[in-house]
Amino acid sequence: MLKNNPKTAHIPVIMLTAKGEEVDVVTGLELGADDYVTKPFSPRVLLARVRAVLRKGRREVAGEASSTMKIGDLIINVDRHEVYVSGALIELTHTEFQVLFFLANRPGRVFSRYQIIDGVRGDDYPVTDRSVDVQIAGLRKKLGSCGNYIETVRGVGYRLKD
Repeated sequence: MLKNNPKTAHIPVIMLTAKGEEVDVVTGLELGADDYVTKPFSPRVLLARVRAVLRKGRREVAGEASSTMKIGDLIINVDRHEVYVSGALIELTHTEFQVLFFLANRPGRVFSRYQIIDGVRGDDYPVTDRSVDVQIAGLRKKLGSCGNYIETVRGVGYRLKD
């Protein structure tokens, strides 16, 4: 709920939980958590992860040149955390929005699944590369005709047409 609300989407969320199975981690991250720490944990590791999430947030804010991006019939409003296709508002999860924004910031450039994970979640994030495929498939479906803007580069990864 926090990540889908434009007023609170910028607030970092770190899940601290005893649930450490892969499915739990993937679910937590795909629901919008910025990081996921399982018990038992070292206070130093937790502090390092908090600092990393805060650094990532500062880099994202510093990297925003414009609050609105337009690519064909696709409009991404970063400040409002909204995406429009042919004028119609499209509901995206926080992670879907982050993946689309990451690709849209560098149209034409091909990114591997791991580069996308690192760009969206940061280094050493415990997510399977298959989860990127799931996010891309969901994005394509929700974007309708603009879903074709996201290209698969066989054996390499994905890119957004420029």
